Amino acid sequence: MAATTAQSMGTLPSGMGICTTFPDIFYLPELIFGGLVWILVASTHVTPPNPLGWVMFVSIFCFVMTFLWMILFAAGCHKSSSGWAAADFVYHGLAVIFYLSAGVTLAFITMLSKGGDLRLYRIYISAVVFAFAATFLYFIHAILSAIRWKHF
Repeated sequence: MAATTAQSMGTLPSGMGICTTFPDIFYLPELIFGGLVWILVASTHVTPPNPLGWVMFVSIFCFVMTFLWMILFAAGCHKSSSGWAAADFVYHGLAVIFYLSAGVTLAFITMLSKGGDLRLYRIYISAVVFAFAATFLYFIHAILSAIRWKHF
């Protein structure tokens, strides 16, 4: 709980403060788990292309946007305004919806590939686990961002 006392919920951190305050401490785990989904799905032949294309889009989009969001927060571009707190909540809420749909899609594709190549099946299972872990992290980040936004 020491991380929550470093800064009040009514301000946005900047610099290395994003590594010590909630919900911003979740940026790095979101990048790691989202990157793992991206890598695992990209290591397959992406068949069938349409549903797995959605999973790739979600993982790449959220990875890039979370990285950019983290850089903007670290640079202090937000100037601790309530508009940025609202945008933080909206982005992470959107990421939850995206990752949840991608995780369900990937779980369905995994079920369909059960009788096929065992190596591919194991990769898909790993990607599903990491997709739902990323969904959970984005969900917690969205909830804490909403609480922070409320305190502005």
